[in-house]
Amino acid sequence: MIKLKKYAAIDIGSNAMRLLVTNIVEEEGKPAQFNKSSLVRVPIRLGQEAFTVGEISDENIERMVDAMKAFKLLMKVHKVEKYKACATSAMREAINNDEILALIKKKADIKIEIIDGKKEASIIASSDLKQFINSDKTFLYVDVGGGSTEFSIFSGGKIVASRSFKNGTVRLLNNMVNDIVWNEIEKWIKTVTAPYEEITMIGSGGNINKLFKLSEKHQEKPLSYLYINSQYQKLNSLTYEQRISELGLNPDRADVIIPATRIYLSAMKWSGARQIFVPKIGLSDGIVKAMYYGRI
Repeated sequence: MIKLKKYAAIDIGSNAMRLLVTNIVEEEGKPAQFNKSSLVRVPIRLGQEAFTVGEISDENIERMVDAMKAFKLLMKVHKVEKYKACATSAMREAINNDEILALIKKKADIKIEIIDGKKEASIIASSDLKQFINSDKTFLYVDVGGGSTEFSIFSGGKIVASRSFKNGTVRLLNNMVNDIVWNEIEKWIKTVTAPYEEITMIGSGGNINKLFKLSEKHQEKPLSYLYINSQYQKLNSLTYEQRISELGLNPDRADVIIPATRIYLSAMKWSGARQIFVPKIGLSDGIVKAMYYGRI
C-alpha cells in the first residue's frame, strides 16, 4: 500500500520565479520517492532593479502579485497540502522587500521567507545528491543564480565547507562584480580544495541545465571542461538574436547563459575539476525535501 502526498515549492530568484509541484510516494520499508508533477517558470528579472536601483518597481511588484495569485490557484488545482515560498538575492537587497511581502500575503495569501546565502546553500544541499556524493570522492557543488553563487565542498559523503558570493549572472550583466570578488572566489576555492587530490564538480541552475541539454548526453554522464569551454566560445561568437534563433534559447536565458558559463569554467579551473555532473536539482527541489524531512 502506498501513500501519496503533494508538496510545492516557490523559488523567487533574481532572474525568474518558479513553482514546483512534487508528488511524494511513500511505501513501507522503502525510501520516499519525489516525482515532479509540474514546474512553472515566470521570467521576472527582479535582480535587474534590485541590484542597480535598490528596489523593485511598481510594474514588477504587480507582476509578482499576479504570478503569486496564479501559483496559489495552481496549488489549489493540484491539491497541494503543504508549500513553502523562499526568496533569494534580489529580494534580500530590495529596500522595499517588506512592503512586497506584505502585499503578496494580502493579495495572494502566500507567505514568503527571504533566506540568506548560507541557508540557500544548505537547502540546495538537501536535494537528491546521494547518487553523486559517495564516500570515496570529493565534490565541489556550484549553484549559479542571478544574484549570487553558492559553493559547497562534499567529502566523505558530508558537507565540509560552504560559501555564498555576490557573483551572479544578472550582476555580471550589469558590470557589478569587480576583480576583488573574483579573487575572493578563486582564493576560497583553491584553499578548500587544496587538501584533496581529485575534485569533481556538480552544477545546478537553469544555465548549466541548458548547456547539458544542448550536449544531448544521458543524465548520468558528466560534461568535460573542454566541452564547457567550447560552448563558452561558441556562445560568445553568436549575437543575442542568434542565440535565440539558432540555439533555441529563451530571451531571458540568451544573455545570462554567458556569464553563468564563465562562473562554472572559473570554478572548474581553480578547483582542478575536469568534469561536471548536472543532476536536475535546484532550490525548489531542496525546499520540497527540506520540508518533508523537517529541516525547514
